[in-house]
Amino acid sequence: MLSSRIHRRKPMGKPMSKATARANAAKSSIRAHVEHVFAHQKNRFNLFIRTIGLARAEVKLTLCNLAYNFNRLIFHERRENAG
Repeated sequence: MLSSRIHRRKPMGKPMSKATARANAAKSSIRAHVEHVFAHQKNRFNLFIRTIGLARAEVKLTLCNLAYNFNRLIFHERRENAG
């Protein structure tokens, strides 16, 4: 079953219901993990996709994801060996 991963807005002039606030918090925890990856790629690898065509953009993003994953692998390997 598909469920929306988009945050709900607070109704204007009314308080947000507790159920909506809990749902937004659950969505935020997932979103934070993804956003940190993209922020790291933009800052460390200077990721800026400005290509003609989806195929070239997909290749650039795939290579950046591969580099990020290798970077994380090295980090975890070093941490495991040190401790």
